[in-house]
Amino acid sequence: MKNYREMTKEECQKELAVVSARYDALKKGDKKLDMSRGKPNPAQLDLSMAMLAQSPFELITTRKGTDVRNYGELAGVDECKELFADLLGLKQENIIMGGQSSLNLMYDSIVRALLLGVYGGSKPWGQQGQLKFLCPVPGYDRHFAICEEFGIEMINIPMDDNGPDMAMVKEYVESDPSIKGIWCVPKYSNPTGITYSDEVVRAFAALKPAADDFRIFWDNAYLVHGFRDEDDQLLNIFDACKEFGSEDMVYEFISTSKVTFSGAGLAVLAASPNNVKFILKQMGVQTIGYDKINQLRHTLFFGDADGVRAHMKKHAALMAPKFDCVLDNLNKEIAPRGIGSWHEPKGGYFVCYQGLPGTAKRTVALCKEAGLTLTGAGAPFPYKKDPNDNVIRIAPSYPDVPMLEAAMKLFCVAARMAALEVLLAE
Repeated sequence: MKNYREMTKEECQKELAVVSARYDALKKGDKKLDMSRGKPNPAQLDLSMAMLAQSPFELITTRKGTDVRNYGELAGVDECKELFADLLGLKQENIIMGGQSSLNLMYDSIVRALLLGVYGGSKPWGQQGQLKFLCPVPGYDRHFAICEEFGIEMINIPMDDNGPDMAMVKEYVESDPSIKGIWCVPKYSNPTGITYSDEVVRAFAALKPAADDFRIFWDNAYLVHGFRDEDDQLLNIFDACKEFGSEDMVYEFISTSKVTFSGAGLAVLAASPNNVKFILKQMGVQTIGYDKINQLRHTLFFGDADGVRAHMKKHAALMAPKFDCVLDNLNKEIAPRGIGSWHEPKGGYFVCYQGLPGTAKRTVALCKEAGLTLTGAGAPFPYKKDPNDNVIRIAPSYPDVPMLEAAMKLFCVAARMAALEVLLAE
């Protein structure tokens, strides 16, 4: 099996004819394959159905006697805050329980900062002219959409296997007061699947921002989403920040969207006590509190942080074969031909395929024509502009394994076609 880069033009043309014929064969029939979003499969959602069988009379009173059917407990019920504090290696005083969406908490955090400011800041972001955010790329499209919605300029920060380029981050953050934040998915990053190294986490903690209101948006979405026997270990950023007295710089977010029910889970904002007090004062005008019955329901279902980890092993048993399918196909069909690269994650929800420059849009289009929906080319970059047009996010979670096998066969053929076309055009 020959590396495509080493082929002559004539060999590439012959190979393209063979691959095109295979593509035409796979295209036949009315396929509806979908790897566009990182949604849990129904079998994963079924793992939490016992939560709904709890007696409603168990979901009335917290251990300190609060009636969860009524108003109160803006930051959330104590036992639920305790569970998530244990998961995050923090204390209850660091925790604010939200609704079902961590994205909602991130969006609201940006809006509050724009209109009302943040703890320690001299004035609201919205009164300071053009604002900028740093965006490690490839990254999470919904993060970028928030900035775009509010006209916040986004600056690409390249990633490697250790995390963002921290020399570049430091230069921007410490020299430009218009830099107000950075988006991070530090564990099993969306979409690359890498986990930030200890050195990168400490470099974040050591930042000395030019702005008095800079915030790190630490979206720890895949904290408990390992699916291999050996899980990546992420240094606790708050522990690192204690060394530098920089705890106020961090907002951390997690949710149970891919743990229990994506549409009816829990979200958490974790921050320093100073930030928590400041945020709760602002939130108290917005709401009297989030769904405390759901908080108690989740707490009774899991018991404690170890209960969450045990539950996630059931998810892992469903997820691992799907990632095996994706990686096996890539390693068999793409790797020997030298036309793409990817990280093999131990957890999370995505595989990030990086093909030859100029092939992503073509690959996605070929897949769509044959009945396979992928995340749009360019989505992992601000403004949907992939500078090299070579990154595609693969989301294996929702299809079952047979459907995923069919999807990956089609994907690999499309990627090979796109690569051969680019090589022939050189």
